[in-house]
Amino acid sequence: MDLARALRTLFVLLSFVSVELVAAPEQILRLGTGGTGGTYFPVGSVIAHVVSEPRFGSNDYGVPGLLVVPQISNGSVSNVDALRKGWLDLALVQADVAYWAYRGTAVYSEQEPFDELRAIANLYPESMHLVARLGSGIHQVTDLRGKRVSLDEPGSGTVVDAQMLLRAHGLSASDLVPRYLKPQYAARALVENRLDAFFVFAGYPAKTVFDLAVAPGARLIPIDGPKIDEMFSLHQESGFAPVGTYTKGLIPAGTYPGIAKTPTITVGAQLVAHKRLHPDLIYAMTRALWTEQALKALHDGHPTAKEIVPGRALMGLSLPIHEGAARYYREVGLLPKPGAAK
Repeated sequence: MDLARALRTLFVLLSFVSVELVAAPEQILRLGTGGTGGTYFPVGSVIAHVVSEPRFGSNDYGVPGLLVVPQISNGSVSNVDALRKGWLDLALVQADVAYWAYRGTAVYSEQEPFDELRAIANLYPESMHLVARLGSGIHQVTDLRGKRVSLDEPGSGTVVDAQMLLRAHGLSASDLVPRYLKPQYAARALVENRLDAFFVFAGYPAKTVFDLAVAPGARLIPIDGPKIDEMFSLHQESGFAPVGTYTKGLIPAGTYPGIAKTPTITVGAQLVAHKRLHPDLIYAMTRALWTEQALKALHDGHPTAKEIVPGRALMGLSLPIHEGAARYYREVGLLPKPGAAK
């Protein structure tokens, strides 16, 4: 191709491209979320939207120069590991998983404590969903013995908590035919009669569970009773998790079509960060997150996000608060100012 022809081709290509130049963001932060079948990814995507600069987030209340990019992940445990390695800057993490990582206990007992992990906010309660195929013969947790059960994917907080729940009922993964699948793949296997039940920890309504209920083809198994009370007491007495990390909850009737109200256990979903992020940046992000406009975008963006309110921001935090976030909470009166009488 001669030079003239090459130039004509280039001109034609450029005619389809906007010549308006947009300056690159001054700071890009990577936000670890979860799989698309749960709530971390959709909620995390809205959080990224509301804290990013207007030209990136299409809002007028984000942080100037900041672009937050949500990234699909395997969930809480995977997010903590990526934060430790510097592959992520921010993440959504279950309160219990964050606590274990910070202290170097439970699933992190063979690792050094991740003492640079910091909390920005508690967001909403996540509910354990134990979903069983109709006709599976599963009506309570102990009925899982010998059944084909997905404990969620490796790297998720659900796997850890599912195993904890099984132990409380005298079971282990070896008493099941265990599978380790993302919720959307577990749901497909359930429909195809290749699976009897699966666990997923998520804010309700979880899309995967909702779609199954519409089919219909599944029920929610209640998680309640003396075994749960014993489990809570044991964990609190042993320091496995601080008081208030786990609570009893209820998935209301009508959350999923045709499924009655179902008792379960809950744990907080927290927005966390690495300590290395500059306090001024985290302060600005926290302030942007709690603006009235950002909250409206969150509440409109996903049903679970309606639970994200300032009054819950400091409830059940299992980590020290990032210096920048603490500055904001002191400003608005959610934390006492230094030297203030307690």
